[in-house]
Amino acid sequence: MTKVIMHGCNGKMGQVITGLIAADEEIEIVAGIDAYDGIQNTYPVFTDITKCDVEADAIIDFAAAAAVDGLLDYCVARQIPCVLCTTGLSEEQLAKVEEASKKVAILKSANMSLGINMLLKILKEATAILAPAGFDIEIVEKHHNLKVDAPSGTALALADSINEELNNEYEYKYDRSTERVKRPQKEIGIAAVRGGTIVGDHDVIFAGADEVITFSHRAYSKAVFGKGVIQAAKFLKGKPAGLYQMSHVIDGE
Repeated sequence: MTKVIMHGCNGKMGQVITGLIAADEEIEIVAGIDAYDGIQNTYPVFTDITKCDVEADAIIDFAAAAAVDGLLDYCVARQIPCVLCTTGLSEEQLAKVEEASKKVAILKSANMSLGINMLLKILKEATAILAPAGFDIEIVEKHHNLKVDAPSGTALALADSINEELNNEYEYKYDRSTERVKRPQKEIGIAAVRGGTIVGDHDVIFAGADEVITFSHRAYSKAVFGKGVIQAAKFLKGKPAGLYQMSHVIDGE
């Protein structure tokens, strides 16, 4: 049984994960951390992380960037591994994550979906075959109308996975409207669509002469991210210090 602390337990994702864990016999939430304590949970909730003295195998974090510094200090001091899901971290905070990972296990990924992380692996193999054959590469991502950043972090992670296979020789193109030129070969186009309540759609298009191959991922609810987070927490139990990614969870390493 993996025992976890849910950091940001009363937020939207915190409650999604709480529900998913309640139905999983291999993991349980033993405590929650949240500045807001107006939701009744089946576990004790602390408004101050330093007051939480509950023993746990890992911490799942879905909170705010402002709370990450205290979280990292807590994880290092208590030697509790952390699945770090909060986004929008500053350069200073990212550096602190790196430092903390030298003392305790931390898993950080641009997207916690198992499907997306499997796609990242598949794209490397596809790129190795299709790019040398002259296929153009385009990424189209779609999200709800409340998402403020574009392109999405996941779209950039997909592009980075492809570009790593290409020795990082390709440039990213975000807007073609300002130019009237032929598309260069060593380019990855990334387009963003915002509308409605789309949870997250990503299409990676390899367009060649007379044929097109498209790899697609559709997220229909936030539960897909929660399921990946739970697998990551189980994976981190007992792991030594280091900075881990979802690829480690998929490979079981």
